[in-house]
Amino acid sequence: MMELTTIKDAFERVTKKQKLSSSKSQEVIDQVGHEIEQALGKIQSADDPTSPVDQKSILTDLKLKLNALVPLHQLEGSQKELNLNLSKYPKLLEKFFNPDISKAYRNVDFDFHIVNQTVANHFYRQGLFDLGDRIVNEAGEPEAIAIRSQFFEMHQILEAVRVGNLEPALKWASINREKLKQNGSNIELKLHRLQFVEILRRGSLADSLNYARAYLAPFATLHMEEIQKLMACLLFARRLDSSPYADMTSPTQWENLTEELTGQFCSLLEQSYESPLSVAIAAGVEGLPTLLKLANVMAAKKPEWQAMKQLPVPVELGKEFQFHSIFVCPVSRDQASDENPPMLLPCLHVLCKQSIMKLSKSGTRTFKCPYCPAEASFTHCKQLHF
Repeated sequence: MMELTTIKDAFERVTKKQKLSSSKSQEVIDQVGHEIEQALGKIQSADDPTSPVDQKSILTDLKLKLNALVPLHQLEGSQKELNLNLSKYPKLLEKFFNPDISKAYRNVDFDFHIVNQTVANHFYRQGLFDLGDRIVNEAGEPEAIAIRSQFFEMHQILEAVRVGNLEPALKWASINREKLKQNGSNIELKLHRLQFVEILRRGSLADSLNYARAYLAPFATLHMEEIQKLMACLLFARRLDSSPYADMTSPTQWENLTEELTGQFCSLLEQSYESPLSVAIAAGVEGLPTLLKLANVMAAKKPEWQAMKQLPVPVELGKEFQFHSIFVCPVSRDQASDENPPMLLPCLHVLCKQSIMKLSKSGTRTFKCPYCPAEASFTHCKQLHF
């Protein structure tokens, strides 16, 4: 935190000097321009503009005034102060931030087949289909092309929604109605609601009623309150934007629907809402400072650093990066792993296997649970799977 404060203060000094330099330069330019304009005015208003004597005296007077301003000296002074602060700032950044992030790299065996597919899928997910195709062809991953058509359909639907056309989205929701219900999604109703509101905004009361009878009525059993609210909108057919239901016409309705539509589409494809590549990079950026510090500490022990299967220090990541349950042994404070799994004691307390082995003298004795009076043996403990 202290480092960030120091860098922020240095940055603010640089920006302040930049503003002062810019302001001073503009002031000098304005002064020079003013003197030149005055000289031109005198020349144009002289009794005999063609007289070289009059022009020479005016220009001589202009030169004296410009010399008195010393514009170059003023500009150089402010620019010098700015350059001094600018030259210090990169040095400060280098002091606190190590630009060589390759120090945190370790020789890790990657499944390049999965990596290539992840990169290709990322581009398909973003709608960059030509780029995704190139990755697939150059990496020789024809299997990755399978997801392309599905993401292509998603982007066609989203593009239509962005221009106010809900028909492709409604068709998709109708086809996948049962799967969406299993996901607990009511996005089909939300699409019909938005379509109903758009018809009503255009001022066609009869068309709105017909649409409600055809497409909203089937949802009345489970969503009566929502349907009643929509029917109340009919009372404000020509002034919905200024009615108590104006929120239904807000652009955020379309934005929220687009996000939810993307999420549900990805869910049916058994794909995460966020691109796995984006999540991996974001998590890497957040954990990089800790990894760099550890790499510097382990610089003299490169073989150990390369051979580590588990980091000796925690890498704090936000909750958005936690996708599965984890268990930390309350005795050893170690995080459970395949080699040291969580074990359920008969008293229903949970410890890691290595802690139980220590308490039971490698499984040869009964031991007392650290959290209750109950006794147990290693053979009565059951491995847990999260």
